[in-house]
Amino acid sequence: MMRRDLLTLAAVALALIAWLGWQTRPQTAADGRLSTSGLLNDAPESFRQVTGPRPFSFPADHAAHPGYRNEWWYFTGNLQGPGGGRWGFQFTLFRFELDRAPRPESAWSADAVWMAHLALSDVEGRVFHQAERFARGALGLAGATEDRWWLRDWQVTRDGDRFELTAAAGTFGLDLAMTAVRPVVRQGEAGYSRKGPQPGNASHYYSISRLEATGEVRVDGRAVSVEGLAWLDREWGSSQLADDLAGWDWFSLQLDDGRDVMVYRLRTDQGEASRFSAGKVIYPDGTSRTLGPDDFNAKPQRRWRDTEGNTWPLDWTVTIPSEDLSLAVSARFDDQRWRGAVSYWEGAVGVRDADSGKSLGRGYLELSGYGE
Repeated sequence: MMRRDLLTLAAVALALIAWLGWQTRPQTAADGRLSTSGLLNDAPESFRQVTGPRPFSFPADHAAHPGYRNEWWYFTGNLQGPGGGRWGFQFTLFRFELDRAPRPESAWSADAVWMAHLALSDVEGRVFHQAERFARGALGLAGATEDRWWLRDWQVTRDGDRFELTAAAGTFGLDLAMTAVRPVVRQGEAGYSRKGPQPGNASHYYSISRLEATGEVRVDGRAVSVEGLAWLDREWGSSQLADDLAGWDWFSLQLDDGRDVMVYRLRTDQGEASRFSAGKVIYPDGTSRTLGPDDFNAKPQRRWRDTEGNTWPLDWTVTIPSEDLSLAVSARFDDQRWRGAVSYWEGAVGVRDADSGKSLGRGYLELSGYGE
């Protein structure tokens, strides 16, 4: 198993190096990891571009979209076990298309590199378990159809509005059944999410903002029954980020009053919020309202320095005046930083009223561009 993983990683690394050679931004972070912004900027003209809204079709759009350079299937969630134990989880499947050149008809021929991330945040123990895998898009090693998303034995299967996730690595793993209790919400303008001024600085983007989750998490041979809420994001495109963007701050928040909030603050190289920052409020009846950059504010309140000297803003105040929301968003614990091939912070957060301190919900926070 270890030898196979090393050989796969070597092949994937070579493919990624060739693929990254097309990029204009720095390809690696200061610590040698891949740059998140570099993965999402300029793509060759041979790739399809997202230049406007298009109708979504389900279940077809749950599957992969060949022709676009980047695509991902992204679950996050907060779980609770007996006795009040709390857990956060992330499972993400990434697809990076290599090029649009003709390939020989062979089972060994790969048109994409796949990467999967699995994380479990033990809130009480303040331990962040993480693992990543790579595979070539050949021989059935990885893929995404309408009803199954997988990389080897890490997989999600779908039956209508029910998703079943099974994944394990080393000493931890999870098995979850997640049932959508909200309809699909189309982010941006009918699913057209702009992230820069140039044609192609955009993605097709939809979410299921609330799924009821039940199952178990396993750590060091101990299985714990859990239940909670999950969130699914789906996105694909080819040149999503404008060249002057250094990273982003992304929040997905599930409030106890039934509202779900997603906002992202795109940061320019000067550290300012881009005019393409955006968000969405989803109401209990499934209707939603789009937020523009002037409709919300996200301000960092506390920063954490990791062992490599990078500083990450982990406590925030997020205000949405039109919704009468002033939210204190805080990391459940500090060290939920990814230390794999890509440098970013992704972890479980609590949500409180910024004035009274009353608990209002839970969510997830993703930060990129601070460790690069």
